[in-house]
Amino acid sequence: MSNSVHTNVGAMVALQNLNTTSRDLNVAQNRISTGFKVATAKDNGATYNIAQNQRSENLAYDAVSEGLYRAKSIADVALAAGTALSDLFTSMRQHALAASDTSISAVSRKAYDDDFKALRDQVPSIIANAVFDGANILGGGSDLEFLANSTASEKITLPTLDLRLATGAGTTPAVPAADVYVGATSDLSTAALAATSRDQVVASLNYINSELARLGATAKRIDNHAIFVSKLQDAITSGIGNMVDADLAKESARLQSLQVKQQLGTQALSIANQAPQGILSLFRN
Repeated sequence: MSNSVHTNVGAMVALQNLNTTSRDLNVAQNRISTGFKVATAKDNGATYNIAQNQRSENLAYDAVSEGLYRAKSIADVALAAGTALSDLFTSMRQHALAASDTSISAVSRKAYDDDFKALRDQVPSIIANAVFDGANILGGGSDLEFLANSTASEKITLPTLDLRLATGAGTTPAVPAADVYVGATSDLSTAALAATSRDQVVASLNYINSELARLGATAKRIDNHAIFVSKLQDAITSGIGNMVDADLAKESARLQSLQVKQQLGTQALSIANQAPQGILSLFRN
């Protein structure tokens, strides 16, 4: 290599190496400060694209999860109210059975009738108050649908039950029971009416319990799906982390190595810059 005051090859090589070290040092510092080895598309376009798509997927599942927890709450409120109705009809059955006995006195019959009516009149109030976030699934109407996946292609249906009292004095129970037969004006004022109400209550109780079992099965399915969605989101989050998170222990060790390398590179450049000074010795006497 010739000696020249115009071209210092050694200094150029030293500067290139120092610049490379500085760039690597900046990368290591960015990874440590952000915690990501792929923070932007510039770091790794393909990986960044996949990670962003999965982040979007995870946020979509947040909406699914929120809907499922709302469905769970609606179902829990309805089941609590339905259980209260079942207990209520159980007590009504007891009074109706006792009042259907033709041997009891008029005073006793009136007492049973008063208690029966008081219980009967609680039914509309329980149903009306079985509300969560404006939804009531005990008073009839259309079933409710909730998202089950991030593309809205799958849904979970929460059935709406109709546990309202029948109009008037009720209807004759069918076999098997398939409705609430106790009417809004059913009473125990006579032994015959008590016997009719007794049969209505038994059939209604069977229907209410079967409907609660159906609702309970759906509520369990919603619980299980909410758990699955939560685990799925955890898996997606873990997968994103595997792709883009920096290994901070490794980056810390690399940072220290690069800092030493940068210091040595600076010294090497300084030595290379002094090389042309040797040419002056050729012109000394």
